[in-house]
Amino acid sequence: MIKVLLAEDVHMIRGALAALLNLEPDIEVVAEVAEGDEILPAALRTRPDVAVIDIDLPRKDGLDAAGEIHHRVPTCRTLILTNLGRPGTLRRALSASVSGFILKDSPADELANAVRGVAAGRRVVDGDLAVAAWGSTECPLTNREIQVLRMAADGKNPTDIAADLNLSLGTVRNYLTTSVTKLQGRNRLDAIRIAREAGWL
Repeated sequence: MIKVLLAEDVHMIRGALAALLNLEPDIEVVAEVAEGDEILPAALRTRPDVAVIDIDLPRKDGLDAAGEIHHRVPTCRTLILTNLGRPGTLRRALSASVSGFILKDSPADELANAVRGVAAGRRVVDGDLAVAAWGSTECPLTNREIQVLRMAADGKNPTDIAADLNLSLGTVRNYLTTSVTKLQGRNRLDAIRIAREAGWL
């Protein structure tokens, strides 16, 4: 029996996914969570074989949670389920050591097969998205620049970002300015838009 942790913030979708997976004779949903910061505690408590995680979750990004699982519960593989079918998002997912990445509009049987695939140790990636990612542009930002820009996208001002990351205010402003320049944005909001559309945030 493959034990699954399911992380999805929309109650109706989460319920439907759990019901679909529990219909499979070899899959059992052992935990359901709605927020990103609930994923690791649930994984430590239930020790699932596969965590099916939506990227866009409140309180903690799904990919950040997947990275935590990779380090703290290495026996649990992660399958990212999202409607953000962008090459940059796939690149982020793969760098977070996820085992699979499929789109929410995939047929229901593809989800069950993807769970089985990652549980067996295979990497499962939506075919069309993999082809698109192969020829996509690499993100020009450093990991720190992405982190700072993501915090700005979440509504934090430079002073808060500096405090959270133990950086000087000037350093944070430099990261933001460099990000705008690298992304050829008109301003910070435009840079955030460009990075989001590319799937880099």
